[in-house]
Order: sequence, then C-alpha cells, then structure tokens
Amino acid sequence: MHWLILILTAPYLFLLMWLYSRLRKIEQYNPSQLCRDVRISVIIACRNESAALRNILPDIAAQDYPPEMLEVIVVDDSSTDDTFEYACGFTGIKYLKVLKNKGEGKKRAITTGVNAASGELMITTDADCRMGKNWIITIASFYAGYKPDMIICPVILGPGRGFFGKFQELEFLSLQGVTAGSAAGGRSTMCNGANLAFSKEIFLKHTKNLHYELPSGDDVFFLHSLKNERGSGIFWLEAPEAIVTAAQAETLSLFIRQRHRWISKGKAFKDRFTVLLAIVTFVTIIAGVFTLIAGIFDNWFLLAFLIILALKSVPDFLILNNTAGRYGKKKLLGWFLPSQLIYPFYVLAVIVSLTGVGVKKQFSSPSQKGI
Repeated sequence: MHWLILILTAPYLFLLMWLYSRLRKIEQYNPSQLCRDVRISVIIACRNESAALRNILPDIAAQDYPPEMLEVIVVDDSSTDDTFEYACGFTGIKYLKVLKNKGEGKKRAITTGVNAASGELMITTDADCRMGKNWIITIASFYAGYKPDMIICPVILGPGRGFFGKFQELEFLSLQGVTAGSAAGGRSTMCNGANLAFSKEIFLKHTKNLHYELPSGDDVFFLHSLKNERGSGIFWLEAPEAIVTAAQAETLSLFIRQRHRWISKGKAFKDRFTVLLAIVTFVTIIAGVFTLIAGIFDNWFLLAFLIILALKSVPDFLILNNTAGRYGKKKLLGWFLPSQLIYPFYVLAVIVSLTGVGVKKQFSSPSQKGI
C-alpha cells in the first residue's frame, strides 16, 4: 500500500517541482529603452459592467503612452444596464470605439473587437481590472524587444476579507505560479484574458479553435492552438508594471459559478501537458480525500493521508512562496495550511455541483469573467 501512495503522488510531486524549478529561473523584465511607437489596441469585452468601466477607463486614459498610438475598444455583450451608454460618453481617451457584440458571449465579443482593431498589438483585459500608468508601455516595450506571438502577463486578485477572501487570493496565486512556470519552461498550460497581448493576425488565424460552443476558455484555447504551431513564440512577462489587479468574486455563489466555467472547458482540452497536469492533480486530490475518510475507520489510512498531504504540500508551498514573494503577498502564506486542508473538498464540491445542478443554468449568469 505504501508503494501505491508513492505511485499516486510521485507524478504530482515531480511535475510541481519541475514547475518550481522553472519559476526560480524567471527574471524580472527591465527594459533598457521604453518603446512608444507600437500602435496598441486595448480590447475590453463586457456585460453589465457600467460600474467597473468607471474605474478601468480612467486607468487607461492615465497611461504613460502617446494618445495617438492607443485605441480602446469596448465591446458590449448584451448589457441590460448603461454599460454601452457610459462607454460612449467617456471622453478621456482620444481613440475610443464602443461596439455591440456581433454574436453572443465573451469569445464573440473579443473577436468583434479584434476585427475592428487597427493596432499592431492587441491587449485584452476585463472591465473589473485595475492597472498602473506604465502597464501599456511595459507590454509594448517587451513586444518591441522580443516580437513574440503571445505575451502572457501577470494577474493578481485584489485583497479580500476573512478566510474566503484569503482563500481566493491563494488559489489565484497558485494558478499564476503554474501559468508562469509552465510558460517559462516552454510548456504553457494557462493564460488569463484579463492581461494578454498578441497580434491581430495571430488571433484571427486561430479563431476557428476557440470552441465557441463553450462559455469559457477564449484565452486558453487560443493559447493551446498557438502552442501547436511550430515555432510559435509564447512568452511570460515578469514585471510589476505589467500587472493588472482583478476583482474577487463577491459571493460564494459567484465564486462557484466562475469555477464551473473553468472546469467545463477542460473536456475540450487537447494539449497533452495540460491534460497530464490536470489528471495528476485530480488523482492526488482524490487519493487525499479517500485516505482521510478511510482514516476514520483505520488509523493506517490516516497515516497515508498525512503522507499524501505532506508530498502535495511541499511543492504547493514552494510555488506559492515564490509567487507570493514576487507580488508582495507573503502574508497570505499564513493561510496556507487551512486552505490546503479545505482545497480537496472544495474541488470535489465544485465538480459534484457541476454535474448535479445543471451546467446550462449556471452559464446563464451575466458575468463574463473567467480564465
């Protein structure tokens, strides 16, 4: 039985330690010369985000970038509030286009925005994000220096209250760690459309692989399609100035709905490394839950649970410690152990609720957010 535990958990330990080794080699980007001559198109796909636009549009208007080299495209996806009207009335951005989605859903909205864009480099973000004044110039300078096909940029969550808020931040940091580590290792698994840059030509070349029938995954399916193209350049940008801060889910219900969308797209994944990582993680979680429950009846299983917990926690902590340190969030590590104990049950609860409550009903939410 001891060998079975090792067989179940060793792949997870190996893969996560590999990701950690890649994270340790990431160097912060410090441009020797700032670039101000790349024409940028920022695309914001949104639905019922009138309040959020009152923050992000002024943030973009305040960018340290030539106004004549920047256009912003807001694509309204069937909002029932005054999202469209507010965006149309905003006067702080020289070149602002406000469009109605030519279709339905975030993927169609982004495609609508890209088709209407005139920039050399597209940058997508979400309406509920905030960014500093050097956000665009940092991404533009990186693009000018390396000419990648896709730039995966960092996203962090804003601070939350209590255990629920800290749990969200920690989970999101772990996702950023995997995102950065896999990209740095040349095996990109994830990205976040809240902070993603690419050329118009590259995006339109891969639109057929976005899985428009699914409500989530515009960013990841694009990434995986591009990854399959020989010689494609997918880069991680490590720079404090390139960070965007996204809003947390305000309620448990919204949080679960968001995770439903994330999990639902997994059935369409074809990237081998991403599928392998997902399977290995799920098996490790199941093994931990099973041994903990069995430990109620047999102390040996309780010991097995503690072994699995330790083997899983070591790489998890190393990745979180590295990522939290890069983003100045090391205080969150005090919540690591309770989050680690709850995480397997949270994952199982989301999966069970996804299969039991009816996915279509969950997807009827007006929210557009999701990785």
